[in-house]
Amino acid sequence: MANTTVQPAMNAVHEKKRRRRQKWNPILRNWQLYLLISPVVAYYIVFQYLPMYGIQIAFKDFIATKGIWGSPWIGVEHFERFFHSYYFWRLIKNTLGLGLYSLAVGFPVPIILALLMNEVRAEKFKKFVQTITYAPHFLSTVVVVGMMMMFLSPRYGIINHFIGMFGGNPINFLSEPSWFKTLFVMSDVWQTMGWSSIIYLAALAGVDSQLHEAARVDGATRLQRIWHINIPSIMPTIIILFILNIGSIMGIGFEKVLLMQNTLNLETSDIISTYVYRSGIQDAEYSFSAAIGLFNSIINFILLVTVNQISKRMSETSLW
Repeated sequence: MANTTVQPAMNAVHEKKRRRRQKWNPILRNWQLYLLISPVVAYYIVFQYLPMYGIQIAFKDFIATKGIWGSPWIGVEHFERFFHSYYFWRLIKNTLGLGLYSLAVGFPVPIILALLMNEVRAEKFKKFVQTITYAPHFLSTVVVVGMMMMFLSPRYGIINHFIGMFGGNPINFLSEPSWFKTLFVMSDVWQTMGWSSIIYLAALAGVDSQLHEAARVDGATRLQRIWHINIPSIMPTIIILFILNIGSIMGIGFEKVLLMQNTLNLETSDIISTYVYRSGIQDAEYSFSAAIGLFNSIINFILLVTVNQISKRMSETSLW
C-alpha cells in the first residue's frame, strides 16, 4: 500500500528534476556565449533601464528637498500645460520639419555615394574619395559649426565673397530663419555621408558577381546592372536603416541646433530638444521638461513600430 502511494510521488519529483535540467542545459552548454554577452546586458540594465524610474517625475510636482519618491503626484498636468503652451505647434512643426528634411536629403545620399564608389575600378582614386568623405565624420560638432560660422560670415566668409564677385549682396545665413534648416541638413550630409556609406559598401561587397557576369553577357549596361542587381540586393539593408531613421525622426540631437541657434533664427531653429534643455537646465522645471521628453520619445516609438509593421507586411523585412 505504502509503495503504491510513494512511487508516483517519486516519479513526479524525478520528472520535475528532468524538466529543470532540460531547461537549464542549453544555458549551461553555451555558458561562454552568455558570459560574453553579460557586460552588454549589464550595461543596458544599469545605464538604460534603471534610470527609467526617473520618468515618474513627469507625473509629479518635483520638489528637490523631497526627492523623486517624496514629491506629490499631479497626473498629466505637465503634458496638458505643454499641449496648451504658445510654443507647442512651433516646436512640433520645427522638429518634424527638420527630421523629415534630414531624412529626405540625408538618407539617399550615402546610398548613392556607395553605389558610385562601388563602380570605381581605380583603387587609388577610390581610396582617395573614401578618405575625403570619411574625414568629416571625425570632426566634432563644435568644430563643424565653427567652420560654418567662418565660411558663412557676411563680412569675411568665402561664400559671401563669391556672392559679391557675381554682384550679389552679402547674406547673413545664420541669422536668417529661412536658411537654418538647409544649413543644418546640408552640413550634416557633408559630415556623415561618407561614414554612413560604409554599411552599404559592405552590403554591395556581398552581391553575387555571377549575376553581373550573366547581365553583361545579356548586354546589360552598367546603369541597368546597378538598378536591377545592386539596388535589389541591398534593399533589405536600406529598409532596416530607413526604419531606424524613422524611429529617430523626432529625436534630433540638441547640441548642433543649440550651437547654431540665436535669437534671430529662433523662429525656425527652436525644436523640442532645445526647449527641453531650456526648460530643464536653465529654468529648473525638471518635471515639465521630463514630460516633454517623454512625449517626444512616445511619438518616436509609435513611428518606429508603425513603420516596422508596414515594412513587415509589404516587404517581409523588419526589425522584429
